[in-house]
Amino acid sequence: MILDASLIEWLENFKIFNMSLIDFRDFGKLIFRFAFNTVVILLLIKHLYAKESGRKEFCFAFLALGTTIFLLCFLLESVKMELGFALGLFAVFGIIRYRTDAIPIREMTYLFVVIGIAVLNALANKKISFLELFVTNLAILVVLYYLEKYFIRKEASLDVIYEKIENVNLADKEILKADLEKRVGIPLKRYSISKIDYLKDVAYIKIFFSPEYSPNNEHKITIEH
Repeated sequence: MILDASLIEWLENFKIFNMSLIDFRDFGKLIFRFAFNTVVILLLIKHLYAKESGRKEFCFAFLALGTTIFLLCFLLESVKMELGFALGLFAVFGIIRYRTDAIPIREMTYLFVVIGIAVLNALANKKISFLELFVTNLAILVVLYYLEKYFIRKEASLDVIYEKIENVNLADKEILKADLEKRVGIPLKRYSISKIDYLKDVAYIKIFFSPEYSPNNEHKITIEH
């Protein structure tokens, strides 16, 4: 149903505790930008990050933060703290860490990208056309897609404490690799010896394998004879 001009004017002038009931122009802009921002973040999270990494445990946090930050910035746009407020958000998330698990560098990068997209879409002013905003978001998605496809090695990893120290022989690396594969039960792409402790007769090894064998999170496991 299309509202007539007099009803629209009455609704816009109606006040509740000195707050306007509705501003149709601003409300339409909120709905449009929110939908656009949500689509971009979903493309980034679901069809780029989750698909390429095989990990989904951070998707909830990315989407929740992207939505909240967009709405926060959009509704506070009139406060005119645009640049300082945006930089402040980056600073806050640069210092705060989740206390349960350390966030890997790759996930932290996506976190900053999600924050950047939300701030960009919320604070773009009248001097920026929608085409410029669209191309900017598209450029971010294209660059990340290119980096995911051609720059990131598709590997998962585990930290292993290995006690069969006699197999840690740099002259014959295949013996160690074969034993690691047998014990872990998955084919390895490669491994890296981080540290050898001859006092405890253990070696600290990082093993790399296909993401399809990856657990939900990285773990440190002990292999005993």
